[in-house]
Amino acid sequence: MSRVDLKKPSLCTSEPLAKETLCHALSVFDKMVRSCYGPTGRLKQLHNGVGGYVRTTSQSSALLGGLSVTHPVLKLLTASVQNHLARFSDCGLFMAIFCCSLLEKCQGLNVAPCTFIRISQRLLSLCIDYLASETCGCRMQVDFSSSKIPLDLVRSIIISKPASRLSRMEANHISILVLEAFLFTIPQNIDTQMTLGKCIYIPIKNKQVSDSAVYPGLLIEVPEMDLRNIPPIKRDTSGMIKMVLFSMSLSGDLSENGEGVIVIPQGVYLEAVVLAQLLNVCKQIVKDGVGVFVCQKVIHPALQQYLKENHVVTIERVGLSLMEPLKKMTGAQPIPSLQFLSPACCGYLKDLQTLSIASKWFFHLIPNDPVVCSLMLCNRNETAWDELKLACQTAEHALQLTLRDPWVLLGGGCTEMHLSSYIRHMTSTVEESTLEDLSCSRAEFRMVADAFCSSLETVACCLDHDGGNILTDMKWGHFWSVPPDVPSRSDWSDLIWKCGCGLCDKEQGLHWRMLQSCASPFLPQSCIHESSVTSIDNLILDCFAAKRNGLQVAVETASLLLDLSYIIEDQN
Repeated sequence: MSRVDLKKPSLCTSEPLAKETLCHALSVFDKMVRSCYGPTGRLKQLHNGVGGYVRTTSQSSALLGGLSVTHPVLKLLTASVQNHLARFSDCGLFMAIFCCSLLEKCQGLNVAPCTFIRISQRLLSLCIDYLASETCGCRMQVDFSSSKIPLDLVRSIIISKPASRLSRMEANHISILVLEAFLFTIPQNIDTQMTLGKCIYIPIKNKQVSDSAVYPGLLIEVPEMDLRNIPPIKRDTSGMIKMVLFSMSLSGDLSENGEGVIVIPQGVYLEAVVLAQLLNVCKQIVKDGVGVFVCQKVIHPALQQYLKENHVVTIERVGLSLMEPLKKMTGAQPIPSLQFLSPACCGYLKDLQTLSIASKWFFHLIPNDPVVCSLMLCNRNETAWDELKLACQTAEHALQLTLRDPWVLLGGGCTEMHLSSYIRHMTSTVEESTLEDLSCSRAEFRMVADAFCSSLETVACCLDHDGGNILTDMKWGHFWSVPPDVPSRSDWSDLIWKCGCGLCDKEQGLHWRMLQSCASPFLPQSCIHESSVTSIDNLILDCFAAKRNGLQVAVETASLLLDLSYIIEDQN
């Protein structure tokens, strides 16, 4: 008789944000994400208690992916950040820090959570409307006919990942390669239904970063023995190479024939029958003038030998991940079964070459329209390579988002400071009708507005990890930092050179104030004009779509968490 356990009652927790255990967990999480932020962020090591792979990172996607979270509120927060990263790849730390800061500020105010939520949503609308307006002073338009702004955007993302261990020259080299690879993925013939190609990352570890390179087309790693005595490649009358692509196994077994009973007459050898059928298929392929035979899975050695004797190059075990890029760049239709074999399934290549890179051998498949490219990515060790690949993928995704929404935001903390100055100015006077709509007093509105702006400034301040002083100028509303242990009465112009994004310098006769000091609200001006943007090298920029969405989701997540009254957990 099986043992029967009594069912445990559900655990009901009221006012979860007021509990000490959650406050402590949020505080630890907040400190962790703050310490990772920016180019000088502190690295974290992720490993489990029983050994296994150790990851060194400061990137939010890797950090949250390897983080074990148990509290339901913290699970909701991390899931919200991860969902944002799944769509936009970037600005995960920005979102987490801003959300945690809003929660912390609300806990310290004598304002009801529902009131804080309503006012925060109104302030968020002000930010989003300003970012979309023509008068916005912290965004600039991207013109892809020039590489200046796209390259600065890529470089800004690459250098913000310190675990990649890149020098300035190496970061520049990788940034150029990522932009070049992205441009390869844009089709030459653009129509209303344009679909971008794909960049494949080829791992080359224990090599110098400067050895990295981009190749149009696809690099497929093969054993060295497969490259011996390659037959002359057959071409059609136009000089193109016809290619066929199989997604089924050609090993000669029956593993993919599904379930059922197979009746085999006496004296019939099933393997021989199947192999003979596959050989007939190969004869037809040779007759059709195919020059390259690619299979996702295994090709029987007898078939490979026959194809080789008939001057057909075979490439096997390419894997599922390369099937879509192969289809996209050659036009070949993957053949899932022999009954679907037809000349219409064939694709075409411009050329096929062999490459030897760092003791690895590759077939280089070159298409006529290189919408697929291979980025051979090198780094000194496995950990640094993983971080660099993730940084390159983030930068590539940022370019894709920017192509669809061609704007960028000023980076280096300047957008956060600029938005804070704008919101402080816009909320310095508030109409009675607004207060009535929000059902709040003037004092409550100002407290929440100050908390909202302070949270934006908190994110910018997290870029400094050495205890320096943070300033903002009284004209543009940008982010400036000075070294630690500098007397507050010092002449700031002797200590600073450029703002966080690099667009403003001290020669413009600016006046600064420390963040903690009181000052009258002012409307920040725009310092973005064509001459300054094109003449300044190495601007620090952020992806417009990613940061805008991070701003929205941070406020919405904080509002959701503040609105929680109970947590009910099933303990069975």
